[in-house]
Amino acid sequence: GIVIPVKAQAGARRNGISGEFAGSLRVSVTQAPEKGKANHAIIEVLADQLKLRRNQIELISGPTSPQKKFRITGISKSDLESQVAHVLATVK
Repeated sequence: GIVIPVKAQAGARRNGISGEFAGSLRVSVTQAPEKGKANHAIIEVLADQLKLRRNQIELISGPTSPQKKFRITGISKSDLESQVAHVLATVK
């Protein structure tokens, strides 16, 4: 799988990928960071915006930290990079 770093912002006004921060994908979710709710919401946002299935995304580190790492499976690195680039281009 491919590991992508994520900078999480829980308790935001809206859900979405909001850009890039220090080499990490910045993901904002409205859920509060309690009992894993924000982590599940981040997986939902990544799946929706990167056009992946939820079971292709796994949190591998940082469950209680804003700095997280997710493993993405079932997609080539070049396809994932182009999906991320497309999403980031629509954000800016």
